[in-house]
Formats: sequence, structure tokens, C-alpha cells
Amino acid sequence: QVQLVESGGGLVQPGGSLRLSCAASGFTLEYYAIGWFRQAPGKEREGVSCINAHDDSTYYVDSVKGRFTVSRDNAKNTVYLQMNSLKPEDTAIYYCATDRPSLTTRWSDPDEYDYWGQGTQVTVSS
Repeated sequence: QVQLVESGGGLVQPGGSLRLSCAASGFTLEYYAIGWFRQAPGKEREGVSCINAHDDSTYYVDSVKGRFTVSRDNAKNTVYLQMNSLKPEDTAIYYCATDRPSLTTRWSDPDEYDYWGQGTQVTVSS
């Protein structure tokens, strides 16, 4: 049974950092692309980042480039999203998702993913 569990969210001040984790079970994460999404109240789910299998190529939405970094630890079957220089507009529920080994132009489309975690809340506020 495919399962994804996010953790690491919390309350942080503007300019602070958090590291989100996406732990996988029921499959070998190494062979799958993992996408990170976020959804703020009243807004659509937005693709934040994606890391592909095999070559570890990565994608980021423009608003987080230079601040967020996605990585994977295959030994722990876990993908991470390091978030630095956080801003109030980063406040949202963050989800990880997967479905296939590689995504390119459609990496930020939620419809490309069939398996989702339950989400973790990130709040950036002073």
C-alpha cells in the first residue's frame, strides 16, 4: 500500500527556515518523482517543487527559486524540502505526491499525481 507522510511543518517567523520531510512506505521512493504542493486558504493547490527519479532533476515554481531546495535520501526512503528565507505568503498546507518516475513540463499539475500525503501546515508569521 502506497503511503506518503509529511512532517516538519510549524510556525516560523519571516526570514526563518523549515525542513519538510516526505516519508514513503509501500514502494521504493528512489524510482519515483516526488512533487511538493501547497494550498493556502481560498486558493488552488500550487506546485512548489519536483524531484525526478534516476537523474534527480529538479523543478521549482518561480516564487521559491533560490529559497527552497528539494532533495532525496534513498536510504531513508524520504524526500526533503528545505525552505529558507520564508515569507508570510509561503503560509499554506504543504503536500507531497507521486505517481511516476519522471515529470517534466507537467510537474506542477496536481492531476499528474495519484498518491498524496495528508499534508503539513506551514505558518510564517511574526
